[in-house]
Amino acid sequence: MGFFDGLLGGRAAEFDSGSAASNSIELTKRHQQVSLTKQGAATGNLRVNLTWRMRTSDFDGEQRESLFRHPFKALRPPEVMGHGQSMVNVDLDLGALYELSDGSKGVVQPLGGLLGDVNAPPYVKLSGDDRFGSASGETMYVNLDHRDDIKRLLVFVYIYDQTPAFDRTHAIVTLYPSNGPRIEIGLDERHPQARSCAVVMIENVKGELVVRREVKFVYGFQGELDRLYGWGLQWGRGYKAKADR
Repeated sequence: MGFFDGLLGGRAAEFDSGSAASNSIELTKRHQQVSLTKQGAATGNLRVNLTWRMRTSDFDGEQRESLFRHPFKALRPPEVMGHGQSMVNVDLDLGALYELSDGSKGVVQPLGGLLGDVNAPPYVKLSGDDRFGSASGETMYVNLDHRDDIKRLLVFVYIYDQTPAFDRTHAIVTLYPSNGPRIEIGLDERHPQARSCAVVMIENVKGELVVRREVKFVYGFQGELDRLYGWGLQWGRGYKAKADR
């Protein structure tokens, strides 16, 4: 998908509406953006959550056999597999590139302990680093009461260490606004060699807060995402503390 596909596709599709059954909006290639302002959700703390599980295709053989013996299992909701180290050595990290209206730029991420601040610039804060695969995943908060101070915010996911996790796991980034349905972005595309993924852009467009699906996989780290979106930051190789790996 080209760099401008998100903008053009989003324009054509206008804004998606929530599902009455699930109270959620799924951003897809066809329905790429939604306005928090139009649904009255551009205030309070926006919670951004990353969770992941093993792809069900990894267990297709076992599932087919069990369905023959127990056909009613097909009617049950799919079991969410744990994503701890016992299943696969996965360490997905959630981060965000930010640009404020005063021109200041930076990153919020676990590496380097750059966890941000929700009540002061950049008005974005990580609650911590899910290093071992807990059920709650990783969570970031964005203080939308300071939406006029935020120009754009690019939420991304990257892989720590050497695991080809985007090919082995199914990751979902979910946005929980203060009002209205949650917004879900699935990382369903198979990119076994990718190390990072730009997931969603939150942008202040002439006073309107717009959430736009990106889902662009790259084979490098944050520096490559920076070059793709023109952030202009300086990057060096980062590491986690030994006890945190």
